[in-house]
Formats: sequence, C-alpha cells, structure tokens
Amino acid sequence: MYELRVVTKFAAAHQLTMVGSKCENMHGHNWKIEVYVTGEKLGAGGVVIDFGEIKKNVAEIMSMLDHKYLNELDYFKQSQPSSENIAYFVAAELQQRIENTAVTVSRVTAWESDDASATYIVDQNQ
Repeated sequence: MYELRVVTKFAAAHQLTMVGSKCENMHGHNWKIEVYVTGEKLGAGGVVIDFGEIKKNVAEIMSMLDHKYLNELDYFKQSQPSSENIAYFVAAELQQRIENTAVTVSRVTAWESDDASATYIVDQNQ
C-alpha cells in the first residue's frame, strides 16, 4: 500500500454554536489541510496518482472555502463548520473528484492552529 500526502492552506471565518465557549463568536482561522490518498499499485509511470492531479482537485476545493464565512456555505448550513466537519467535507469532495477508482482518500487533517487539529479517517470498509 502506498500513501501520498498533499498539504495546503486556506483562511476563513466561522461561528460554532452549542459549544459554550468563545468559539460561539464569529472568528477566523488560517487552516492547514493535509490530504492523504492511498493506492495498492503503481501505474505505468511508477506513481499511484500524479501529484498534479491531487493538487488541482484540492485547489478547487480550497477555492470553495478560502476567504469565506463557512456558516453561509450550503454544506455547513446542515452541519457545524468545525475542524472535524471541514476535514470530512474535504475528504468527501476530493474522493468525488478522483477519477481513478484504485486511488482512495484515506484521511484528511484540518489544523485550525499550530497545536489543534481534527482528522477524518475514511472507513475503507464502506
């Protein structure tokens, strides 16, 4: 099994409700996103998937989030724009964009600060 990682960033504002802390006020973060994809075999070019393809798809997803008020985005109207849900959102969006069925998003980590992150780990048995 091979695992590839791409790291990117975006800045956005959000407001969390029902957490009982200062996070209930609108505030922003400079998120760092780590995306991991896996594959069992290498293709003819000796790679699982071209890093350029992953980066292109991740950039498209980041443009949906960057410099936005996340609470106003359709997806986050149904769920809190927490780091946990951001990680899930990025994983789901990326998996939809990867055309190679032998390549799977394995996990996504959303860092909201240098010392706090949430990771969504994809259940490969689904």
